[in-house]
Amino acid sequence: MSTKSILNKSSLEFLENYLNNASPTGYESGGQKLWMDYLKPYVDTFITDTYGSAVGIINPDAPYKVVIEGHADEISWYVNYITDDGLIYVIRNGGSDHQIAPSKRVNIHTKAGIVKGVFGWPAIHTRNRGKEEVAKVDNLFIDIGCETKEQVDKMGVHVGCVITYPDEFMILNDNKFVCRAIDNRMGGFMIAEVARLLHENKIKLPFGLYITNSVQEEVGLRGAEMITKTIKPNVAIVTDVCHDSTTPMIEKKIEGDTKIGKGPVVTYAPAVQNNLRELILETAMAKEIPFQRLASSRVTGTDTDAFAYSNGGVASALISLPLRYMHTTVEMVHRDDVENVIKLIYETLLKLENEETFSYFK
Repeated sequence: MSTKSILNKSSLEFLENYLNNASPTGYESGGQKLWMDYLKPYVDTFITDTYGSAVGIINPDAPYKVVIEGHADEISWYVNYITDDGLIYVIRNGGSDHQIAPSKRVNIHTKAGIVKGVFGWPAIHTRNRGKEEVAKVDNLFIDIGCETKEQVDKMGVHVGCVITYPDEFMILNDNKFVCRAIDNRMGGFMIAEVARLLHENKIKLPFGLYITNSVQEEVGLRGAEMITKTIKPNVAIVTDVCHDSTTPMIEKKIEGDTKIGKGPVVTYAPAVQNNLRELILETAMAKEIPFQRLASSRVTGTDTDAFAYSNGGVASALISLPLRYMHTTVEMVHRDDVENVIKLIYETLLKLENEETFSYFK
């Protein structure tokens, strides 16, 4: 399979629509519906759960179950407090970055629809007396053009409304995909593309394949924690993002040495089953797919941990997509890496033997 042939026009149209759609943690269902509509021609059936995780299944009757997984949610904010003057203070929903918020436009999601607003910030002229105050969660505020709390109420905005950024997809220099929420809707996109390629290439897998888009990863891997108990998989190959550590102000001695454009990143960590990881690395080498290595100390910080430690232990591995500017509105990945993650998952599935235990004690 040629890397050049992986993404097509309809793939990229779906990717743009899927990234532009808001799916904040706890409110992922709109994005999940888009994802399921795209995936529908390539799977036999779906399951969903109470909190919105979605799974497309190929060979649902097969006893041996393999998961390929990404997570659907994006970081966001909650309305936390509304002042008498109609200004809105916020708290995080996931790891939202307070430093990028000042002067950003926002969408506040209400039952009546989107209410537009801005993160206000004092003018530079007023900040030059003494030590300048920096952006913190407790001094960020949103202005929706109201003068009183009553006006805010009339617009349908209340404590608990979720807030996202409107920033949309763009391509830089022909091969860099830029958007908010590439972490990790790109993962959902990549596993959907694996399903499409299996279908188009008429591959008959000997096991059940569970293409899993989990919710609520950004608040503690919660969606994966729930859905793995439902699926009870034998194997889980998870994809998420990791840092491009070559960008300014990142310490390679701490974060490792990984860069966009140099290939998928294969992680070493206690939660990663060594034999499964080696199968992935052998596949990459055999198929001449470029790859990078990364070590994690105690946890991977991804849904890999939730799958690995579930159901008495599930052989799990992590294939990451290197990304610049994580948890900002300008997250950036390289098209070649996206295609190579898809290719590596696809080729690994073709090498994976039915009923493989990955036991260390054979």
